[in-house]
Amino acid sequence: MKRGFPTKREALAWEREFIAKHDGNLEMTFESFYELYKNNLQSRLRENTWYTKGAIIKKKILPYFASHRICDIKPIDVLRWQNIMLAFQDENGMPYSPVYLKTIHNQLSAIFNHAVRFYGLSENPAAIAGNMGKEKLGEILIWTKEEYQRFSAAIKDRHASFIAFEILYWCGLRLGELLALTPSDFDFKKNIMIITKSYQRIGGNAIITPPKTDKSIRRILLPDFLTKEIQQYLSGLKDIVEDKRMFPFTKSYLHHEMRRGCAASGVKKIKIHGIRHSHISLLIDMGCNVVAIADRVGHESVDVTYRYAHVFPSTQQEVVSRLDNMMISYSDFVEN
Repeated sequence: MKRGFPTKREALAWEREFIAKHDGNLEMTFESFYELYKNNLQSRLRENTWYTKGAIIKKKILPYFASHRICDIKPIDVLRWQNIMLAFQDENGMPYSPVYLKTIHNQLSAIFNHAVRFYGLSENPAAIAGNMGKEKLGEILIWTKEEYQRFSAAIKDRHASFIAFEILYWCGLRLGELLALTPSDFDFKKNIMIITKSYQRIGGNAIITPPKTDKSIRRILLPDFLTKEIQQYLSGLKDIVEDKRMFPFTKSYLHHEMRRGCAASGVKKIKIHGIRHSHISLLIDMGCNVVAIADRVGHESVDVTYRYAHVFPSTQQEVVSRLDNMMISYSDFVEN
């Protein structure tokens, strides 16, 4: 038994908690169950995925539920916690976004689901209480080809930035995939770029991880002009090493360059991930096959169909017009 408790009561409480946790007894506290949950799942998730998940749980969930016994937590307790999250405002008076609120709730619900599935908890109180917030909805801000070209012209004075954004726009990479690129990831004879890894900063440390999904591991065919631009960039690097990152800067640097380029060009501000959406929308507008687009950007084809069907609002009018024309033709056929 652990030594050094101020009172016998505290020693006995610690002993009960230790036994409950060891036996998987749901009379253990939420904090103890979280440690079980962590031990069960952490090795199964990507390091950066768990880092994000763990940070949310420690900052937004444990402060409220830590001392509650798992078996005692009811939907009303979850509802009260939700109200605290909904009432939060930062120093600028801004609340949590609906998307972030949904993310927080999903982490709590995942812990209770684990208790239901593997430890015999009768029900998930977070599921009964219902979610808060909402998923990302609405149109995604993107650039047209003309807008991107105006932006890229404004950042040409910094060659590394220019090439980085060229790859993002013309290949649709995720930012972490871009920052993990090395010279060895290119086969210039075949105009191919190979994506096998992602750059992340976890706990202040820079690490290279596998990409987001198995589908993300892919070979991307480069247009001739981009191949030449990348070769020219690499030839200008000092002490080039095949397995060394070719863009030795951080995500924050590219965010800064994004702001600089938008200010200089007058192009509307979008998120860096919006450049990936811009590439996909460009391919859709060019009439490319959905499967080919999915393979290029590392998505499942069904994801491309679901996520990007709204990218061109005008296509909805095109669909309606075609349906109207079809019905006019059908009506003429019936009447004749």
